[in-house]
Amino acid sequence: MFKRWLALWLFGTLLFGGVPDTGTSVLSGGWSIQAASKAGPATGLSVAGFKPAGWIKARVPATVMGALVDAGVYRDPYMGKNLEAISALPFQEAWWYRTEFMVAAAQKRLHTRLLLDGVNYRADVWLNGQQIAGRDAVYGTFRTFDLDITAHLKEGANALAIQVHPPEKGDFFMGFVDWNPEPQDRNMGLFREVKLRRSGAVSLENVYVRSEVDLATLKESRLTITSDLVNHEARTVSGDITGDIGAIHFKVSYSLGPKERKALTFSPETQPVLRIQNPRLWWPVNLGQPELYTLNLAVRTGQGASQSSSDAFSTRFGIRQVGTYLNEQGHRGFIVNGRKVLIRGGGWVDDLFLREDEKNLEAQFRHIKHMNLNTVRLEGFWGSSQKLYNLADRMGLLVMVGVSCQWEWIEYLGKPQEDETFGAAKTPDEIRLIASYLRDQVRWLRNHPSILVWVLGSDKLPWPEAEKQYAADLKELDPARPYLAATKSWTSALSGPTGVKMLGPYDYVTPNYWFEDTTRGGAYGFNTETGPGPQIPPLASLKQMIPAKDLWPLNKTWEFHCGRHEFNTLDRYLNAYSHRYGEAASVEEFAFKAQAANYEGMRAMFEAFGVNQPKATGVVQWMLNASWPKLYWQLYDYYLTPNGAYFGALKGCQPRNVVYNRAAKTVHVVNDTRTPIAGLKVKARMFNATSAKVFEKEVAVACEPGASAQVLDLKAVDAGSPLYFLDLQLSENGAPVADNFYWLSTSPDTLDDAHATWFMTPNTAFADFKGLSTLPQAQVKVASQFQKGIGTITLTNASDHLAFFLELGLVQGPGKGEVRSALWDDNYLSIPPHESRTVRVRFDPADLRGQTPRVRLAGWNIPAQD
Repeated sequence: MFKRWLALWLFGTLLFGGVPDTGTSVLSGGWSIQAASKAGPATGLSVAGFKPAGWIKARVPATVMGALVDAGVYRDPYMGKNLEAISALPFQEAWWYRTEFMVAAAQKRLHTRLLLDGVNYRADVWLNGQQIAGRDAVYGTFRTFDLDITAHLKEGANALAIQVHPPEKGDFFMGFVDWNPEPQDRNMGLFREVKLRRSGAVSLENVYVRSEVDLATLKESRLTITSDLVNHEARTVSGDITGDIGAIHFKVSYSLGPKERKALTFSPETQPVLRIQNPRLWWPVNLGQPELYTLNLAVRTGQGASQSSSDAFSTRFGIRQVGTYLNEQGHRGFIVNGRKVLIRGGGWVDDLFLREDEKNLEAQFRHIKHMNLNTVRLEGFWGSSQKLYNLADRMGLLVMVGVSCQWEWIEYLGKPQEDETFGAAKTPDEIRLIASYLRDQVRWLRNHPSILVWVLGSDKLPWPEAEKQYAADLKELDPARPYLAATKSWTSALSGPTGVKMLGPYDYVTPNYWFEDTTRGGAYGFNTETGPGPQIPPLASLKQMIPAKDLWPLNKTWEFHCGRHEFNTLDRYLNAYSHRYGEAASVEEFAFKAQAANYEGMRAMFEAFGVNQPKATGVVQWMLNASWPKLYWQLYDYYLTPNGAYFGALKGCQPRNVVYNRAAKTVHVVNDTRTPIAGLKVKARMFNATSAKVFEKEVAVACEPGASAQVLDLKAVDAGSPLYFLDLQLSENGAPVADNFYWLSTSPDTLDDAHATWFMTPNTAFADFKGLSTLPQAQVKVASQFQKGIGTITLTNASDHLAFFLELGLVQGPGKGEVRSALWDDNYLSIPPHESRTVRVRFDPADLRGQTPRVRLAGWNIPAQD
């Protein structure tokens, strides 16, 4: 027995980095799971020394399906239609999660609580053979639970067992709506962290840092810090609290009666040091640096020499002030530090089985920032931990957090809906539950400067009684942020017009749509979710998700990896693709040429909203990423491989940009920085299908911050051929600032507004790009240098013909796989005759696996090079 105790003690030491006296420890390793019907009685499995023979090893957080897939019980569920073959029967019963942890003698004397950050959906909690909480109290996906387990702990090994019950119809839990298949377990499990929280007699709880900024000068800020101070003992306790923010220091005394809980506020009125001069402000992408501070609080008990540490708390925060406004047209916009921000975002979704990998998250957020996006919209409270929000803080990405339409439609919630305007939470019990969700999530997340707004409804408004409760809670818990009653255009009796729109499209539309449409999803106002529909991944990703036998022609396996309902087919996308680019003869041709459709469609959307500001206030691409390998709604795929839309977004969102308005045939500069554009030049060149230059003009340009300016009108320019090209360059003192290259047709894309639906606007005619397939061959030479994870690649067009749509890849060596971490500054670029382009790529050298990197080059009219 002693050997087992010692082994567990050593395991705990390694797991927690030593045996902590006070603080919070995450119970992540050493878990096992088993179906309740196979696990045995709770009284036996929840005691130390129980041998979980036949149980599946797991790490927490983990859903049941996530743990089983990681353990190899279900292999390759994302390939083809494998997921469809997995039975849901094993997940219609409860599952046990079990682990053991060590308690040292010093820790036994402390006050210890078990914290459950997320349980889906109900749980019975057992510790050392005793039930300490039941499913009647521990329920609700987005509630957090704080259970005092001090009296139940033993010195040495302790056994924790949690029986998780699956959600049922009508339960309010996370979901994936029509974005992808529903996991068979409906994400049941301990999907967020399980922690032990230890303190002395007094602990700090619910610490919150609120900042206010002098918006006129940005040279002063005020910090207000609030916290609950809790006495866990049946005696009077006194002592002091100290706070540190860098060189800032403050100290106050306190006294608490037996079991007293006291709300504390530290403000500039009581602590003048919290009035900060020349603060380092937190700014979103392209407006400045996302500066962060660290607050350290410590509470001690006793006086003088007998004083001892009781608890400590540390949090990162940013000094910034956010707000909202309605423009002249009644469209809502958002403000950071007094500066109007054009929202350029994407809709986030977690892994289908809610598996959170820190390296994967880091890579995804690098992608988001690299595309010049400034916002991530969460339809729901995503994240298995706070890592997602920490990354957003660090990288300067705004986050919209709130309710999912999963709770607003019968086919997802499983509860009949009584109203098309209001969501499903209507009864007093339902409102109390969702209000508790919001309160717990706000407390959990409110110190993150990245969070821009709390969203209380998606497709529908909350019922008036529910919104009243939510508004009251937010006024108390987070008065520094606005809330949005819904992400669709509604008028709330309490908060007035939402000022946003959700009018699609969600399926393919031609690029001109974004400039021409003025009544649906086009570039005006704030479109909270929209996009040009499918984004076909590159060939390498297609081969990972679709079996070789099903790769061509397109079939039901492809459709399984589409969306659901109206979005379970590529028919509308293929119709436009074939009319514009010609029918593909192979999967290789289709996968490559689809990137052009991806690129031009996504770029145009972001460009149009930039050109049309301030009438346009924001756009969120639906969606940003992928919960599983799919063909719809993604800027990069499940394997983190960018598609053409990724680089279209990157170009469309350049902070100082030069843009072609397809509808008006005009050229614009767009300025999304805080500095005026002055003294820059725009050069426009037009080439015909034979690569002959038919037009060139250079003009000086100027543009105020947060605005656009027309600089050229090209209506009168003769393209010289049905297929032609436009090269735009923005420069400063001869140095490149931004560029864009367009392929255009004298046969225009013509919208069919008469047959528009809620999810797309079809066409009566399409642009003709089929001539791209007969472009004269070009010759491109590649020169590359690599050093310490950075590659510099120079592409030289040594021919008399334009080299069109060049796709760059980084491979581990001849015939080897792609370097997944490659982050290209540009891709799918085109080079006029006898010109060069230099592109930088960053990557993780570990991904080379000891090989020398090589550049892979493909293009529309060049021989492939590897």
